[in-house]
Amino acid sequence: MRTPLAALLMVMAAAHAHAQTPAQNPAQNPAQDAAPTTDPTQVRAGSYVLDAAHGKITWSVSHLGYSTYYGQITDVSGQADLDPKDPGKNRLTVTIGMGSINALNETLNRHLQGPDFFDTQKFPTATFTATLVEPTSPTTARVAGSLTLKGVTKPVAFDATFNRAGLNPIDKRYTVGFDGWAVIKRSDFGVNAFLPAIGDDVSLRLEGEFKAQ
Repeated sequence: MRTPLAALLMVMAAAHAHAQTPAQNPAQNPAQDAAPTTDPTQVRAGSYVLDAAHGKITWSVSHLGYSTYYGQITDVSGQADLDPKDPGKNRLTVTIGMGSINALNETLNRHLQGPDFFDTQKFPTATFTATLVEPTSPTTARVAGSLTLKGVTKPVAFDATFNRAGLNPIDKRYTVGFDGWAVIKRSDFGVNAFLPAIGDDVSLRLEGEFKAQ
């Protein structure tokens, strides 16, 4: 829970994969720099912050084998430094407020936040830090990093897809957007309640829009 939000590093990796293709210097053409693009090599270098209104994690897990249960985590923040021309300078960290885990049912929400599951009073946040990106196509990558959840740190990887970058027509801010997908085992992080009746594999759908600072 990867981050969500770590897919900006995929943008950098894709740009690195295109390093042999000359790209126009954005400073020489600001209008082109702000125009929407699906080419990660054209992403503007700089510092970014995750848009809280458009950054979330949708999770799903098998419930007793009868259904797949869905919920969301909505308190997600992230910071990134992006330089498509120098991938070694790229940085990304994500913080997840576990108190925002939502099973769309108040009773289930309280149970998920309690000691059986995430014990959010004792462990209010989870964090993800990206450490490695492996491009899988010009606009996709496998992103690896370290996830700390419920006091346990484990390696986690997810698949990321770069959507587009450019000037957002609503808030007029330069924006980079992505989707991501991952599967983690909750037992790896000490979340063992009701195994195996409730599934160990948790699927994560990551969505994020990062705003240039």
